[in-house]
Amino acid sequence: MSQALSVSESSFTWLAAHNNSPIDSPDDPEIETRILDLLGDSDDLKIRADEGRVHSRLNAIAGDYPQLAAISVFGTNGDLLASSRFFPAPQISVAGREDFRAARASAPKPYFSLPLSGKVMQSDVFTTNMARVTKEGDFLGVVSIALRRQYFSEFYRDLTASDPALLIGLYRQDGNILARLPDISASDNPAPKTPFTTALAHAVRAGRLDIISTIDGVERILSFRRVGDYPLYVASGYATTAILKEWRSHFVVLATLSLVPCVGLWSLILFSLRQLRTEQAAWEHWRDEWIKRESAEASSRQLRRMGALGNLVASVAHDFNNLLMVVSANMELATRKNCTNVHREVAAVKRATVGAEGLARRMMSVARKQPLKLQILDLPAWLPSATSIIQTALTEKIEFRLQVAPDTWHVKVDVIELESAIMNIAVNARDAMPDGGVFSVQCRNISITRAEKALPVGEYVMIALSDNGHGMSPSAKQHAFEPLFTTKAHGAGTGLGLAQVIATCEQSGGTAKLESELGEGTTLFLYLPRYSGAEAIEEPQQPEPTPVAAPASDHVLIVEDNEEVAAGLCAVLEVLGCTAHHAPTADEALGLLVGGATFDFILSDVQMPGKLSGIDLAEQVRTRWPAQKFALMTGYADELERAKLGGVVILAKPFNIDELRALLSSSGRVTA
Repeated sequence: MSQALSVSESSFTWLAAHNNSPIDSPDDPEIETRILDLLGDSDDLKIRADEGRVHSRLNAIAGDYPQLAAISVFGTNGDLLASSRFFPAPQISVAGREDFRAARASAPKPYFSLPLSGKVMQSDVFTTNMARVTKEGDFLGVVSIALRRQYFSEFYRDLTASDPALLIGLYRQDGNILARLPDISASDNPAPKTPFTTALAHAVRAGRLDIISTIDGVERILSFRRVGDYPLYVASGYATTAILKEWRSHFVVLATLSLVPCVGLWSLILFSLRQLRTEQAAWEHWRDEWIKRESAEASSRQLRRMGALGNLVASVAHDFNNLLMVVSANMELATRKNCTNVHREVAAVKRATVGAEGLARRMMSVARKQPLKLQILDLPAWLPSATSIIQTALTEKIEFRLQVAPDTWHVKVDVIELESAIMNIAVNARDAMPDGGVFSVQCRNISITRAEKALPVGEYVMIALSDNGHGMSPSAKQHAFEPLFTTKAHGAGTGLGLAQVIATCEQSGGTAKLESELGEGTTLFLYLPRYSGAEAIEEPQQPEPTPVAAPASDHVLIVEDNEEVAAGLCAVLEVLGCTAHHAPTADEALGLLVGGATFDFILSDVQMPGKLSGIDLAEQVRTRWPAQKFALMTGYADELERAKLGGVVILAKPFNIDELRALLSSSGRVTA
């Protein structure tokens, strides 16, 4: 649009900058330079004296450009000194005209006037005015170049092929119109404030607006652009009604011609979308499977690394439990025989035995060999009741906070192991806050919708245990759940605490996660699967000791390969009034039964040398002598589960004399 304004590099550089101008820019020097060279520093008198030569030169310059109406030279007082169209120049003064005053005020920058009817020649023009000043800054007058507005209108009409929906216009920066198609009469009123005039006033170089014209009320899409560095803008707009009309006509034609291909295309698109959804579902399934596989492989690697350690720990703990059985049994015997002057020593040994049993239990739990007693647990009821136990692991300087959502789901877990896990975390929190702090327990429901590492999709109860202690380093976090790893001073920790925590969660079907930053504290997240079965909730309560009647004088067969354990059990049975017989292997015990020996009760270990284990012996006894009372004693979880499947009563090592007496006093077979 602005190509029609190409006048010269001097007065309209913004026109020559556009390509494909219908009027080529001249090759001679800029108009401004040519006129200023012509006039120099001549004052009014010199120009009047040399008016003929000046007129001739101005006429030659103006003749090269059909859009120029006239070039006029005005003196310091606004008097016309010379003109490209008239010689001699008529007696005319523009001292009171707005463009003369504005050009003088904006010197040396050019000023563009509003449309006006020239006094020099009666035509509809707008002018670009350049003030002449000396090197010292003295005002010498104004050179005014008048441009025909009709030329622009005709050029715009040719450019748009007289399309009535198209608008092209040339605007001043204040929003006033210099030339426009469709044409309107010039107005002296200021341009109304619109988004378009506001953008021009803020000197936005280019832009696009959806606007309703305040002149003709037509809604248009309007694009505009600043002309070089001049305070002029070229704008082009198209009526939205014409766009919609054209679009509708084209759409009807295209829809008519493309109906069948479109139906086929949409069918293909719908088929592709269906295939895409299928592939997306397959990809998500593959991703979930990959996450599960990656998690399983990571767990497998960890299990292999822990395998040897776990077997070693389990073996040590099993033998340790046998030794504890010997110590516990003999301490009971010593107590019952009223050993004189050693009561304090016996009590000390008993306390040490209890501590050793706890350590053995933790070792078995870390090795995943500890027999579990899974119970359905109502956490909103259980956690508040466990508050006093948790606080015993903390100091008076540490504030304990508990927050449990009342709608927390039920879980199925070994209550003793869960309590031990929380106690281990509380002890770690106490050590991390030697100067005091806050230890908080929060419990709520969460749903995992995308498989995570070690945590499949499902519903879980999350127990978050947080402290604001000194936190853990990245390397410590990486190894925190590994057995025997500890950050405490030598001899201050066993390294079994967090290993027991994650073992408890994983054996219940969940997992544990840790978040910690140095100086920011530590949070342990325990994830336990939601239990939604129909079993009744077992309220975890401390059993009250009830007197158990002493068994009758029974004949009991003890099947145990450890001679010291067997001797201790036989001695305890004798104290209870029973007759004990010992068989070192299950093979020998079965031989006694086959040979006709009868016993009121058989108590057998599980792991023994020979062809038969204790579970094999139990199965043989159930098959051949269904009425025979039988019980097993063990310390391994895997053996415990197999024995439960057989419906055999089980004593978890180490057990005390009261448990043994209660077992012998019970009638009939008791199933686990």
